[in-house]
Amino acid sequence: MKNSIFLFILLTSIGFGTFVNAQKITDGQTVDVNGMSVTFNITNKESIEAGGKPYDRYKVSATVKNTSDKSYNIRLSSSPQIVSNIGIVELDCINATGAKLTSKKIELKMKAQMINVTYYAYDKSGKYTNSIIPVIGSYYFDQGDTISDNAIFIVPQGQAPDVTVRSLK
Repeated sequence: MKNSIFLFILLTSIGFGTFVNAQKITDGQTVDVNGMSVTFNITNKESIEAGGKPYDRYKVSATVKNTSDKSYNIRLSSSPQIVSNIGIVELDCINATGAKLTSKKIELKMKAQMINVTYYAYDKSGKYTNSIIPVIGSYYFDQGDTISDNAIFIVPQGQAPDVTVRSLK
């Protein structure tokens, strides 16, 4: 019993901490999140039916501009590595259903820096050849840079997307 109460309090505080860090954002609004200007826009709305129930389908776009005095960089090492922390900000549509393979969130991620790498190998005929392949050398988000993305949110009919934004950095 004590463990379940402790677990409930812990999970509630973690959820509340995430909610406190998130800011509400509405259509056409720009908010400042840790020195980054985040803009959210609804570009299209239509009514649809899914599973016999009426919904509103919104096509939305989000943009983040680095207005801070610092740049964000993730440099990759020479060995293979999995990079999962390239997100800058996340917009979460609280009332999105996710129906018909649509989104509930938009995560705006850092840009990939591509580097051309030349490698040498023997082809099938035994001839020594060189080839160039592009590889990701790092991820970055410099001062003044802008990143945009689009998504589709399906919400219950008559409701507008209820969106919050939070920093991932």
